[in-house]
Amino acid sequence: MTRLIPTEHELHAYVDERLEPARRAEVDAWLAANPQEAARVEAWRDDARRLRAALADFAERPVEPALELAALRRRLRQRRQRRLATAALLMLAVGLGGLGGWQAREATLFAGMLPMADAVQAHRMFADASALDIRASDPARLQAWLGRHFNRVGRLPDLAGYGYQPVGARLLSNEAGPAALLVFEDHQGQRISLFLRSPGEHFERMPTGQRTDGQLAARYWSHGDYNFALVSAANDTRVEPLRQALGVSL
Repeated sequence: MTRLIPTEHELHAYVDERLEPARRAEVDAWLAANPQEAARVEAWRDDARRLRAALADFAERPVEPALELAALRRRLRQRRQRRLATAALLMLAVGLGGLGGWQAREATLFAGMLPMADAVQAHRMFADASALDIRASDPARLQAWLGRHFNRVGRLPDLAGYGYQPVGARLLSNEAGPAALLVFEDHQGQRISLFLRSPGEHFERMPTGQRTDGQLAARYWSHGDYNFALVSAANDTRVEPLRQALGVSL
């Protein structure tokens, strides 16, 4: 199922018209259903047009490897990645400076990465926003959405007994492939989120644990093919039994 979601490499091959016709048709359909990604791909295509126009005067000259379109695009991507990495390190440095009282065990770092940092960031960006791909109060509908995007994922337990009802979900992505944020809400409007992703380069298998990040707490674990994190308010003591139930079923 996840083959329907193109990789970054396939999207660039799509822009360069290097995909097989069958796969190109699949990517066309996926972009039609994901307008934000379609806009991003169209921006790449505009970059390519501008590069071709800028190099039009050099058509009669021998092509230098440094001026090839693929090389130029690759250097642009590398430059963007370096800027993003620098910004991330700066934010991490500011955060660690403001939380100087952290114990060493709270800074479980692999190559400068905190466990399930993307889960906490996704909760901050989307759990309290209307930017969800699907809004579903029916657990069965949320389960069906999850099954369409992820292979071999278990069944969501009924969270009503814990005081939570589903709100919706958003499909995300990271360096390991597709990820998802599932949002739940209690009767007082307090929201928690369940984040799942494929194991990545830094955390292939996630040990069961938790950490606090500002006013949020992330409880994380691995089960089956995926890493999971349950993100909630740091002072919410109700979620540990919920994490245990999710850890058994998913």
